[in-house]
Amino acid sequence: MELKTVKVKKEEEMNVIIGQSHFIKTVEDIYEALVSAVPGIKFGVAFCEASGDRLVRFDGTDDKCTDIAVENASAINAGHVFVVVLDGVYPINVLNRIKSVQEVCHVYCATANPLEIIVAETKEGGRGVLGVIDGSPTVGVESEKDKEWRHGLLRKIGYKK
Repeated sequence: MELKTVKVKKEEEMNVIIGQSHFIKTVEDIYEALVSAVPGIKFGVAFCEASGDRLVRFDGTDDKCTDIAVENASAINAGHVFVVVLDGVYPINVLNRIKSVQEVCHVYCATANPLEIIVAETKEGGRGVLGVIDGSPTVGVESEKDKEWRHGLLRKIGYKK
């Protein structure tokens, strides 16, 4: 088995959600989950088929997001992996909708951070995601001032009252 890392490409302000699903219906069901969760949402979704034609299936409401999702799914190239690229919306607004899609098995990450996917490839040519490297290591423990900032930020952006 060979281990590889795949760097996820995206624009800085974009968020990505990467997971595993099990059926060709994934693209349409994730699409429906996202458009019903946030009116006017800008996103793209791509899904790697693991059998049959073994194509990257895709859809979305924004060409740029869709192109980025396809590029990343193609680079990861592991069976049943899906990539959602979001622009102007946070994963917290759609993550439960994606997790409730009946064919979604697992969500590996939901982030705007720099991201690498750890992929294993076997001698038979199969590929699978082992995990993710999401962001940078911590550099300390928050102070009281840091806590105040965190509390203020969550209220400023509307996630807490």
